[in-house]
Amino acid sequence: MFHKEGHKIIIITFIIVIAGFILADNFINISWLKILIMIALGVFLLLILQFFRNPKRLSSLNDRQVLSPVDGKVVVIEEVYEKEYFKEKRLQISVFMSPINVHVTRYPVGGNVIFSKYHPGKYLVAWHPKASEENERTTVVVENEIYGKVLHRQIAGALAKRIVNYAKLNDKVVQGGESGFIKFGSRVDLFLPLDTQVKVKLNQKVIGGVSIIAEMNEG
Repeated sequence: MFHKEGHKIIIITFIIVIAGFILADNFINISWLKILIMIALGVFLLLILQFFRNPKRLSSLNDRQVLSPVDGKVVVIEEVYEKEYFKEKRLQISVFMSPINVHVTRYPVGGNVIFSKYHPGKYLVAWHPKASEENERTTVVVENEIYGKVLHRQIAGALAKRIVNYAKLNDKVVQGGESGFIKFGSRVDLFLPLDTQVKVKLNQKVIGGVSIIAEMNEG
């Protein structure tokens, strides 16, 4: 199953690959070069298909937990001052996505969308310290009656040239449901209450809509 954001690119890629096969077969007489070109075209097609794949995820809905918004690797767990919405200290947990990860963004919690804003910006590498403030990005805040307010921020990387955000103000959203899509490598930041129980470690691989990032403090 492929994501709707990739349908146009996939069709164009199929046309390019088929045309490349035909041209290589008819105009290149060197056998090894012809085979090499066909293999390269095949690999290119496979890369595009795997990038836009959209596997079904069964999220275990739990208002006391925060799920990972994306597939990738945890690269930041630290206390920071969140400037845009909370304007106070929060726990930041960031997940970096490579081009081979599934790039669907999912709601880490269910509830009401109370903030959704797009920011144009630069395309610094996603792990750059200033990427969360200077790169193209979208910020979404979902208010959950039990957990509270959770902010997730899609951040474009050096290769990601388009962020798609489905979250609209006053939407009622389901935990694990699709919040958006980022094309070609990037990262997503989560901003959580300081007393959150973190359930992941640095460099841990996580699965969007499945892996538990954090849990409410029982106290």
